[in-house]
Amino acid sequence: MSGVNKVILIGNLAADPELKTISDSATVANFSIATSENWTDKSGEKQEKTEWHRIVAWNKTAELCSKYLSKGKKVYIEGKLQTRSWEDKDGIKKYTTEIVANSVQFLSGASVGDSGEARDAQSQTSPGGLTNSAPQFATEPTFNASEEIPF
Repeated sequence: MSGVNKVILIGNLAADPELKTISDSATVANFSIATSENWTDKSGEKQEKTEWHRIVAWNKTAELCSKYLSKGKKVYIEGKLQTRSWEDKDGIKKYTTEIVANSVQFLSGASVGDSGEARDAQSQTSPGGLTNSAPQFATEPTFNASEEIPF
């Protein structure tokens, strides 16, 4: 029996995405989002807990996230959990757990203007090979990434 690895988050960007070119055919954007949970404890005091999530987006999704997302923007992310490791400069093994985004929706208004760029960004091929040319939001692009991670 196989398992399911799916993460769905809605949160706000902690900082602008950092876009890096890995090779001629691969770009990656890294950014963090914060999610908050609010409740009232037994003594009637309001409590809040904030979790920080590292997000990784690849290729076209990375480029569009870098272009349209900025600190404070609200975003919906669907993806999978991934833990990776590396050795630091002192040879110590380090680990990080992150969400590899395969779907990103901008919930805060994107500054797209009348260029039609948001509509064009949404008209991309889905993993099944079908093209969705009808945008879900007038000014907020939705992206799906099916690219393989090159490491």
